[in-house]
Amino acid sequence: MSNVLDKQWPPSLSDDQLESLFNDSKDWQILHGSVLKLINSYDDNNALAATVGTTLFPSIFPQQQFNEALQLQETYNKLYVAVSEDEEWLFENLQTLIEADDFTRTLWNIHQEAKKDGYPQEFTLGIFRSDYMIHDVSSQASSADQKHQLKQVEFNTIACAGGVHSNKVSDMHRHFQRSGKYLRHDQPESTLSMAPLNMPLNHTLKTLTDGLALAHEAYGSPKNAQATATCVLFIVQPDNFNVADERPIEYALGERSIQTYRVAFAEEVLADTSLGPSGELLYHSPTRAASLGPREVSVVYFRAGFAAEEYTTTGHQARIQLEKSRAIKCPSLLSHLTTFKKVQQALAVPGILNRFLSPEDAARISKTFHSLYPMDESDSGLVARQLATNPETAKNYILKPSLEGGGHNLYGEDIRKFLAETPPAAWYNYVLMEKIKSPAVQNSLMSAQGVYDGSVVSELGVFGICLWKCGKDKKSRPDIVEQLKPCWSFKTKSASVNEMSVVKGYGCFDSPFLIDSDAFKSSCHLNSRKPRKE
Repeated sequence: MSNVLDKQWPPSLSDDQLESLFNDSKDWQILHGSVLKLINSYDDNNALAATVGTTLFPSIFPQQQFNEALQLQETYNKLYVAVSEDEEWLFENLQTLIEADDFTRTLWNIHQEAKKDGYPQEFTLGIFRSDYMIHDVSSQASSADQKHQLKQVEFNTIACAGGVHSNKVSDMHRHFQRSGKYLRHDQPESTLSMAPLNMPLNHTLKTLTDGLALAHEAYGSPKNAQATATCVLFIVQPDNFNVADERPIEYALGERSIQTYRVAFAEEVLADTSLGPSGELLYHSPTRAASLGPREVSVVYFRAGFAAEEYTTTGHQARIQLEKSRAIKCPSLLSHLTTFKKVQQALAVPGILNRFLSPEDAARISKTFHSLYPMDESDSGLVARQLATNPETAKNYILKPSLEGGGHNLYGEDIRKFLAETPPAAWYNYVLMEKIKSPAVQNSLMSAQGVYDGSVVSELGVFGICLWKCGKDKKSRPDIVEQLKPCWSFKTKSASVNEMSVVKGYGCFDSPFLIDSDAFKSSCHLNSRKPRKE
C-alpha cells in the first residue's frame, strides 16, 4: 500500500472542490436519510430533520487491527452468551451494585419476579456491539508490530445503535471514492492511493435484518388460537429522534414479508399487548380491526428500556409483561445486565475468563482488555480510589457508571471533584478505566457544532449477532444455534474531545480507510508534527 510519507491523506483539495464535496455530502445525507428527526419542530404538515454528524473523508485505520476485531467477535459472542446464562456468577458480581444502585436493583427484581413461573422463551437473540480504539504503546514496544494494539472501550448488549447510520456514511464515502471526489484535480499524484479494497463494504443493515429474521423464523407459527399471524415488536422510546437508525431495519423486514410494529415503552406495551395462557405475547394493534384478531409476537427487539428514568411503575410492569412472555427477547433481561460496566470490569480480572472460555479463547480476548478497576473496598478497589483521587494519576483515567446512551463518563480532574461531592457508598456504582492513548490522524468533521478540521481519533464498533437456546438448568450450557458474520460501525471525534456519542453532538459517523501498520504509524508520526486546526 502507498506510503503516507510521500502521499497525503486527507487530500488537500482546492477550495472549489471542498465546497462541492460539502454540498454533495449534505445532499447525500438528506436523500439517503442520514438524519436526526427534530422532535419539537414539526407540525401536521411538515417534519424537520438535521443531517447527522459525519466526516468528510474516511479516516485511516490499521487493517491488521480491523481484521482482528472482526475475527474476535464470535469468541466475544460465546463469552457473553455464557455470562448471560450464568445467573449465579452475575448475581455474585452485581450484588454490590444491586444493593447500591436503584436501577440495577429494579432490573434484578424484575428478573426475580419474571422467573418465578419459569421463563417460557426457548431462544434468546443477541445483537451485541464491542467498541474498540487503537492504543499507542510505542513508548513501551520493543518491536515494530507492537506499537499499536486493539483495546476494548466497552461491550453493549441492549439497543445497540449506530449501525444503519454508519452504513449510510460508509456508502457515501464509497460513492465519493468511485466518482473521483477525493482526487485533487491539479495534483492527483499527491493523494494517497485509495482503492475499493481499502474501503470495506458495510453490510450492517442487512446483517441486523438477517438476525431479527432468523429469530422470527426460529419462533415458528402462532401458538395461540386467537392469533392470525406472527410479528416483530420494536420497543422504542416515545418522541424518538433517532428513527433513521431504526426504521430502515423495519422496512427491510417488511420486504421479507415480516410484519413489524413500533410500540413505545412503556405505556403502549401495557395498552396494546396481553399474555396468552401459555405465555404467548399478543399484540392488539390500535390501527387494526379487532375482528381480525391479534398477532402473536415472535421477537421483542429493545431499542428502549435501557435508561433508569424509563422504569416508572408503568415501565416496571411493562418489562415484567414482556419478560414473562415466550417471545424471543433481544436482549433477555440477564443479557441486558451483562452490558453493565461492572460486568466488563469483572471479566477482566485474571483467571475469570476460564469459567466461560477455553484457555486459547480466553488468551485472545484478554489481549483486548485495558486496565479496569472496581470502586469498592476490595484490594483493587482501594487502589482505584487512590488513583482516582490523586491529581497526578486521575488525569490518566475515566470514571464510568453503568449507564447507556453516552455522555455519562467523568474524566481527569472532574473525577476528583465528583468523588469529593459523592458519598463513598455511591462509589460502588462506578468502575475506573485507564485512558486508551489513541493515536491521532487528520480529518474534517461536519456536525451541528460546525466544521472542524484537524486531529481526530476513531472508534470501531463490531456487531455480533447470535441466536442461542437457553439452558434449562444451572448445569446445562446455552447452545448457540447460529452466529452471523460480524459487521461494523465507525465513529470519529476531535482528539481534544472526551466523549464519542454522535447523537449527543460529540462525534461523527465515519468509515475506515484501511492501510497497513507501517503506513498507519507513519501517518500518526506526521500528524503529531502538524499544528492542530479548530
